Amino acid sequence: MIEARRQQFHFGEGLIAEEISDLREEWMTHADKVLDDEQLISTVYEALAKRSPKSRTRGRRGTPAEVVMRLLLLKHSRNWSFDVVEREVRSNLVYRDFTRVGAGKVPDSKTMGRWELALGPETVEKIHERVVEIAKANQLVQGRKMRLDTTVVETNIHYPTDSNLLGDGVRVLIRGMKRISELAVQQGAKLRDRSRSVKFRILEIGRIARTKGGPNRERLQQAYGKLLSTVGRVVGQAKRFSSEIVGGVKRSAEVMQQAVLEGLRKELDTFVPRVQQVMRQAKQRIFGGNTHVVEKLVSIFEPTTEIIRKGKVSKPTEFGKMVKIQEGENQIITDYEVYEKRPSDSELVIAAIDAHEKALGRTPGLMAADAAFYSAKNEAAAHDRGVKRVCIPNRSTKSAERKREQKKRWFKQGQKWRTGCEGRISVLKRRHGLRRCFYRGDSGMKRWVGLGVIADNLHHIGAAMAQKK
Repeated sequence: MIEARRQQFHFGEGLIAEEISDLREEWMTHADKVLDDEQLISTVYEALAKRSPKSRTRGRRGTPAEVVMRLLLLKHSRNWSFDVVEREVRSNLVYRDFTRVGAGKVPDSKTMGRWELALGPETVEKIHERVVEIAKANQLVQGRKMRLDTTVVETNIHYPTDSNLLGDGVRVLIRGMKRISELAVQQGAKLRDRSRSVKFRILEIGRIARTKGGPNRERLQQAYGKLLSTVGRVVGQAKRFSSEIVGGVKRSAEVMQQAVLEGLRKELDTFVPRVQQVMRQAKQRIFGGNTHVVEKLVSIFEPTTEIIRKGKVSKPTEFGKMVKIQEGENQIITDYEVYEKRPSDSELVIAAIDAHEKALGRTPGLMAADAAFYSAKNEAAAHDRGVKRVCIPNRSTKSAERKREQKKRWFKQGQKWRTGCEGRISVLKRRHGLRRCFYRGDSGMKRWVGLGVIADNLHHIGAAMAQKK
């Protein structure tokens, strides 16, 4: 049974509150008041109640919605794993008080992981919108200024090479077929484990690629030919296993085991096309010399991962998703977005103004961004929307008038303020984990980014409210 708030408190919790009153970090005191908002708790409660039709009234008492929200935000505030959250909250009175766990039992890490899945990206977005509304109600963000930038949040994958991706695919397919063979003993085709052969071929390719003076192309093609031939046999065997489950050749008399077989069949059907796509792109690169394959797959586990180049010297190529971060006053992030396909920065300006107006109810007087967002069309459209000062530099201009405009005091001050967005992204990556996403899939990426943004907003709302006191 799901509850919004804790209904019963332990007699020792008053003592805990008294003992830790001067130990809280400054931001925590005011963030605690923000998280007491009824609408925030109701949003989380409704999301948790959807897990089962009778979650509100039946079953044993679950963790209250306010505790769920606070534990997840503490996790992203500190960039901890679920295991670390469990350990730290159990051992720290300040965290027990902040998360409303009090003297009760701390939920285990696996339970917290299920909460995160239950919330979903839509709920996380609603929580963020409400936090921004609370910041606006407390006059911490008025909407007079807006700055925006984009960054890349990497997915949790290893550096992609065709040989390693083929090795990943073989490992997954053989693991699934081994499990099927255990459940459907002596039925249908027998499994031939080719993982050892694939491993030797991958090691051979690695040695050739590291040869001094550059890899020997002929030897590399021979090694890849052997690897692709072996992987093709594994794929063919996986298809046969799948068809035998569909045809009833491989089956189990027990209902639960049959359900497991069906799940394994779906897993094979999911990964076989991905492995085949890696085989195609490896053939095009090694034998055809085509290094720019359309819709190139860089991970069989995160197939929507994009290859993104943003001109960084330290990391010229990143593998993940493009994310927009948009700020107002007091470093409050008013809007964020995770893009399915990387857009050009110059395409985001008008949509950013729309998002600003929706969140804060007014058009910004100043809008600042870097040169990647510039276009004459964007600047004219922003002025038409009522933005008085559009502070986006045009680095390639030859107009003397434009150069004079960009040397004016207001423009330089706007660009100085804009650089704070770089610092905000750096903090999001270092403190809140937006360097790499450890949740799976596009939905996981949106939840990861959203919770990190909300955690950062709580820090800045708490700090700004402390300064006002």
